[in-house]
Amino acid sequence: MSNISNEDDVYSTQGNSPLSGLSGAYKPFSSPYLNYDPGYIPQTQPEFIFLDGASKQRGRFELAFGQIGGSCMIGAGIGGATGFYNGLKATTLAGQTGKLRRTQLLNHIMKKGSATANTFGSIAVIYSAFGVILSWARGTDDDLNTIVAATGCGLLYKSSAGLKKCGLGGAVGLGVSLLYTFWNNRDKLTAIRSFNPA
Repeated sequence: MSNISNEDDVYSTQGNSPLSGLSGAYKPFSSPYLNYDPGYIPQTQPEFIFLDGASKQRGRFELAFGQIGGSCMIGAGIGGATGFYNGLKATTLAGQTGKLRRTQLLNHIMKKGSATANTFGSIAVIYSAFGVILSWARGTDDDLNTIVAATGCGLLYKSSAGLKKCGLGGAVGLGVSLLYTFWNNRDKLTAIRSFNPA
């Protein structure tokens, strides 16, 4: 017979576990290869391994891939919905039905969806390129990089449409980046507004 007491038995059905009242339930397993109980380690968030001296957040270059892909998918969704609406209206006015109408609808969806996805993707690539270059040149990643990258993106994207359109594109990029920066720092702005030096 074993001399192990019930207190040392990790598989005992007794204990403070919420499952201890159920038949066949056991205590949380303690590893025999570790000198501590893994149950004491909080598992509230995933743990990541970083290189010594590396930043503990993803940089512009890592985020660029997700931004570009997400922009393409959003553009495809918006363009597809717009193409479906335009195709539905055009085929209704033309009195088309059956297979001909379905073919025309698909043509509208694919054409508009791919065009919008291309536009959104191009903007994301230009913005990400500016952001990566600024982060590398300045050695930091802050809100100034976001504002300058968005403004430069708008200027470059509309640079072939004339000086007026180029300036308008830069103004749109500046406005969108400022709104994003204010929204991203809304807690700091609230703290500044509520600060009372008296």
